[in-house]
Parts: sequence; C-alpha cells; structure tokens
Amino acid sequence: MSSDETPNVPTPSHSRAAVREKAQQVNAQQSRARIMRRVIIAVVAIVVVGAAGGAVAWAVGSAVSKPSLSPSNLKDDGVEVTKGDLASARAASTPTPSPSSAAAPSATASSTPTPDPTSSSGPVDIHVYVDYLSPGAGDFERANAKQLATWVDQEAATVTYHPVALLTANSNGTKYSLRAASAAACVAARQPDVFYAYNHALLIDQPKQDTDGKSDKELVKLAVDSGVKDAESMRACVEDGTYDSWVKDVTQRAVDGPLPGSKKAALSGAPTIVVNGQVYAGSLTDAAEFSQFVLSVASDSYYGTPGPTITPTPSPTVTP
Repeated sequence: MSSDETPNVPTPSHSRAAVREKAQQVNAQQSRARIMRRVIIAVVAIVVVGAAGGAVAWAVGSAVSKPSLSPSNLKDDGVEVTKGDLASARAASTPTPSPSSAAAPSATASSTPTPDPTSSSGPVDIHVYVDYLSPGAGDFERANAKQLATWVDQEAATVTYHPVALLTANSNGTKYSLRAASAAACVAARQPDVFYAYNHALLIDQPKQDTDGKSDKELVKLAVDSGVKDAESMRACVEDGTYDSWVKDVTQRAVDGPLPGSKKAALSGAPTIVVNGQVYAGSLTDAAEFSQFVLSVASDSYYGTPGPTITPTPSPTVTP
C-alpha cells in the first residue's frame, strides 16, 4: 500500500548540522561555566583581600590610637630631683646621700668649690643619663651623689636623671637594662618622690654585665625597700613592661640628639653628664674634678657673662 508521506529521517547534511549545533551549545555552556568560575574566584579573592586589609587597618589603627604611656612630671624626658625627693630618700631604708657631705670618698681636694645659688645666673642645670647596667653610671653615682644632693638642697643646681637602655643585649637575654629603666619609670609614675631613692639604689647595687641581672621580683622588692607603698601595682607595672616603649623612645631621642641645652651633643654611652648643655668628659670617680667642671661651665670665663660667686665647701673626712 502506497502513501505520499515519507519517513522523518534526516539526511546526511542535516545530521552534520545538528552535531555542529549541539557542539556549539556544549561549548557555550562550558564557556559560561568557566566565566562563572572566574567570577566566583575573583569575588572570593576580593572578599579575602578586603578582610585581610580590614584586619591590618584595624590593627594599625588600634596601635596608633593606643596611648603612649610615659611617667608624669618629666623634664626633658627625665626626672628632676627635688628637696622633697631627698627627704624621702633619707627616710627610706636604703642608704642614700646626706647633704652634710659635699664630696664622695674619692675626692682628694681640701675644699670643693660650689656654685652660689644667689648668683644672677641661676642654678646650674645638670642632666645625668644612666644605664643601670653601666659600671660607669654606678661609679659616677657613688662618687658624686652626696655632692649633687648638697647642690640641690642649696638650690645651687637642678639635677635630672634620665634612665636609658643602651646595654639591653648585655644580660644573657633578660634585657635587664630595659627592664630596670622601665621599673624606674614605674616608680616615677606612681610615687615620684621615691624615684631618687630607687634610682640611687639601682646604681649602687648593680649586677655585672653579661649576667642575668635582677629579676622582676627583685626589682619590685628594691622599689618597696626604697619607699614604694603599693607593691601590687608596682609588680604589675614591672611584669607588664608598661614603660618599655617609653624607655626605648627616650633612649632613641637621646641617641639622635641634641641633649638638653646643647646644639649638637647626643648620647653615645652611659653615663653621659650634661652641665648647662656641655658634656662632661672627665673622671667618673673624682668628685673634685666634676665639681671644677661644673664651676667652669657656670663661670664668666666660659660664657663671657657675670658668673656665680663661688664659695668653698669643706670636704668631709674620708673614712674608707
């Protein structure tokens, strides 16, 4: 039986066209898939980078916004000694200088010249930079503490101590210089009238270089022995290193210079003693030599202006 209808059978040319169309569809789908993957990867990368950048920005912002702690009542990054500080030091259990003696045991002169506080030029301005691990800083303190105390009591001079940390690497990794200076700053911040006694105690009872130095516990105990009343607050301040950054900053500023009152002088070692802007380069153990230097700096021969009237201060009888 015949029919005009023909079976729906594709010709060879139609089959090839269909295959090409199908391949194009598959390629198009794959291309869209690849594009989508790239878009997703890019979005994820942007999110990750953004999150990391936000974290960094937050950390930097937190560091910038965090206040830089420093002891109160500073003078040129140091702590000035007052008559009240000396009185507190003498009342503490730690032996401290008495104003009755104007020179240390090493002085050999029969009399020690002293700047006259009534002079129109005013008191001599003395700055002492100390590293509590420096033997020279201890030598200078032992030789000149009594004489400096006398000048402060007589208002013949102002004396400012500057704790610095130049020998932090010289204590078997314990960073004693930094810790001791930071502990001194803790005392200055909490009980400034005790700073002088504590500073003196740290200098006359120094550990040797290349040893561990005093522990945090020992630093706190020495502070209490010097007159600090709140031992717990002192302990927290020392153990937390509250003023470590301050010590590093003031040390760097001193190294960069200039030092107080000077135009070019900078810290190159400890101790460094600056008198009216002039750096002392004499003996650290001869109180008479240092006194003569102070006298010369304050005199009219040095500045070309009327200087103080100098009155001799009898040296004490030396008992080894």
